Amino acid sequence: MNLKAKAYDLRKDALDIIVAGGGGHIGGDMSVMEVLVSLYFNQMNISPENMDDPDRDYFILSKGHSVEAYYAVLAEKGFLDKAELLEKFSKFGSPYIGHPNNKLPGIEMNSGSLGHGLPVSVGIALGNRMSGRDNRVYVVMGDGEMAEGSIWEAFMSGAMYKLDHLCAIIDRNHLQISGNTEDVMAHGALAEKIRAFGWHVIEVADGNDLDQVDAAFAEAKATVGKPTCIISNTVKGCGSSVMENKAAWHHKVPTAEEYAQIVKDFEARKEALA
Repeated sequence: MNLKAKAYDLRKDALDIIVAGGGGHIGGDMSVMEVLVSLYFNQMNISPENMDDPDRDYFILSKGHSVEAYYAVLAEKGFLDKAELLEKFSKFGSPYIGHPNNKLPGIEMNSGSLGHGLPVSVGIALGNRMSGRDNRVYVVMGDGEMAEGSIWEAFMSGAMYKLDHLCAIIDRNHLQISGNTEDVMAHGALAEKIRAFGWHVIEVADGNDLDQVDAAFAEAKATVGKPTCIISNTVKGCGSSVMENKAAWHHKVPTAEEYAQIVKDFEARKEALA
């Protein structure tokens, strides 16, 4: 399977979910896609068959507003029914809501109230260790989420307990709902700050390059004695010039004309990968 091309098919699925439901956080869906594809197709021991096994790997989408990308990946892996997802997303009474819902198979945690995912992941990783398990825990956060104080408490405790089976990923697309992160709440030397809290830090120059993302996860797995944080430098709205690096596409439904151009751009990116 050409997973680089698959990432663009899944972008199209996320786009269709948003259009069908009449809303969604499209920009972050597109920036985080390669991280999700790498995790679910190349990294994690998780499937519909073992999702209740205590020895499975765990995944938390702390930036829960990027749920459409998450749903698209879970449907592709067989956790969710794609047709039902498209029919019911964001409809009254539907379990397919606009943030992860742990009433759905494969979803560990209701998330989206930012700052919660990393603390919960620290707890899961610590609990697994106390139970004698060596399964891995992954959590994806947004870069705007770094303004939450609970994140830094969790960085402190993750290092304190040397949780080397924990891997945090920051989707560093530089944009949040209010604009550029450096204008809203400047990150400054983010990697150095996290290292100072006792974590191994990997900076991925292009987080929308699957090879670079896979290499970062391999390094994280090989790291012993401390947890790993991957800072994945991505492009918000990645895949189409209609959306890329535009804060207005944080939450937006494309017009029919925009939709057609976005799909055309996805296909062109796929062809370039062939």
